Amino acid sequence: MELPLTAIISDLHANRPALRMALADARERGARRFWCLGDMVGYGAEPRECLDLVMAVCTPTARDPEPLAGSEPLLPGLALRGNHEEALFDSAAGFNPIARQAIEWTQDQLGAGGDRQRSMAYWDFLDGLRPEHLDEVAHLVHASPRDPLREYILPRDVHDAPKMRANFAAMQRDVCFLGHSHVPAVYYEDGRFFRPTKTEGPYDLAFGPGARCIVNVGSVGQPRDGDARLSYALFDGLTVTFVRLDYDHAAAAAAIRAVPSLPERLASRLFEGR
Repeated sequence: MELPLTAIISDLHANRPALRMALADARERGARRFWCLGDMVGYGAEPRECLDLVMAVCTPTARDPEPLAGSEPLLPGLALRGNHEEALFDSAAGFNPIARQAIEWTQDQLGAGGDRQRSMAYWDFLDGLRPEHLDEVAHLVHASPRDPLREYILPRDVHDAPKMRANFAAMQRDVCFLGHSHVPAVYYEDGRFFRPTKTEGPYDLAFGPGARCIVNVGSVGQPRDGDARLSYALFDGLTVTFVRLDYDHAAAAAAIRAVPSLPERLASRLFEGR
């Protein structure tokens, strides 16, 4: 089924320079709607600014925060809850110390600034998110089909047949898009595996028994595949295109370093893609 060109973003992690670059690039490539697969906050220094952007483009009332001349209006989008959003409400007890420190700081930031109405809008938006959604042709999750919130699917899992069988069994559509691991990849039900290394595609997605696939779109805000460029995907219902882009890493790192409560490692890793 052919669908409006959809930009699928994930794991933004409060990195505003990367997010703005991804949104602008997707619109220039003709994207008509945006799906966000979660983890909008955590690690980075600009959670409110990133939530403002997601709430503009990834909701039923989607609008361009910075309209492009001649671009068609955005269609309704959607956003999922990631484990970092979950930690805002529940607990970051299972996080490593750096991630926990960033979540605790983020909790304070979403209530800071003296603007009660703005703060309530953030919390209401976050509270309404769920980690899973079924589109006409796609199963959307933050983490994995069998555990939409927490399970990692990583390249090494191509050698873990029971894990992959269980995840394909949990799929409710022929293609599942996810993030969470910050590593872009395509996992096929027949055992084939593909790692995009640059902006490439469109690639046809096969549908039907034995031909299904799990597509990790990578991370906008904190890639971890050794490539520091942001990653996202474009999907038209039949094909997927992977996009890698440079962005202003120095600005994102400087914003982190300006916050005494955020560890230096969160800034330095942006340049490493780790």
